[in-house]
Amino acid sequence: MTKITLITGASRGLGRNTALSIARRGGDVVLTYHSRSEDARAVVAEIQATGRRAVALQLDTGDVATFASFTERLQAALRETWQRETFDHLVNNAGHGDMAMIAETTEAQFDRLVNVHFKGVFFLTQKLLPLIADGGRIVNLSSGLTRMSYPGFAAYSAVKGAVEVLSVYMAKELGARGIAVNTVAPGAIETDFLGGAVRDMPDLNKVFADMIALGRVGMPDDIGPMIASLLSEDNRWVNAQRIEVSGGQAI
Repeated sequence: MTKITLITGASRGLGRNTALSIARRGGDVVLTYHSRSEDARAVVAEIQATGRRAVALQLDTGDVATFASFTERLQAALRETWQRETFDHLVNNAGHGDMAMIAETTEAQFDRLVNVHFKGVFFLTQKLLPLIADGGRIVNLSSGLTRMSYPGFAAYSAVKGAVEVLSVYMAKELGARGIAVNTVAPGAIETDFLGGAVRDMPDLNKVFADMIALGRVGMPDDIGPMIASLLSEDNRWVNAQRIEVSGGQAI
């Protein structure tokens, strides 16, 4: 049976790359988007062009109150497109960057980071547990910044650290259902993160590149295929791990 993967925040960046990588390996995808509906439809079209099936659903991962209605829409999409009641893999990818020094971080910035990167991951996964097939997989996205520090990322990195601990507890509690849970922690990547800062600011790009053993920052193609591989049967015994994909950052 074809595996179905739900990826949050997959209209662009690492989520988009992961969705396309999974499709190229023969999987189907449900992708969510926050506001970029046109971009999401474009990703669906790209996946369909590979011969795989895909659906895009709107979701604000920072708004727990919407998760019940999202779950209903997801159930309807699964029945209509796949004639199934469950999906196989959940990739909690959606997120945003908010760079501010501790002394300057506002409560609103802090709350948004917690709501999207931690509270949303916790309660969306909780809501979706009845729909995840036994023997399925969960991948939570963290950051290389939980193992190294860079000024301005204290709040962001702290909530990503919370996600790493949460992943271990998910693995423990869901093991009886055969569900493996892992964390993937990308290093500095050229994406739209922080308005494309690493991608578009040569000086910042060089700062991070100089920290990396392989001598360059990452690209989406360095992450998406790795996540697709982690979800495959080749890695069925990998569980409760934090896997950094950073080219050897700060070693």
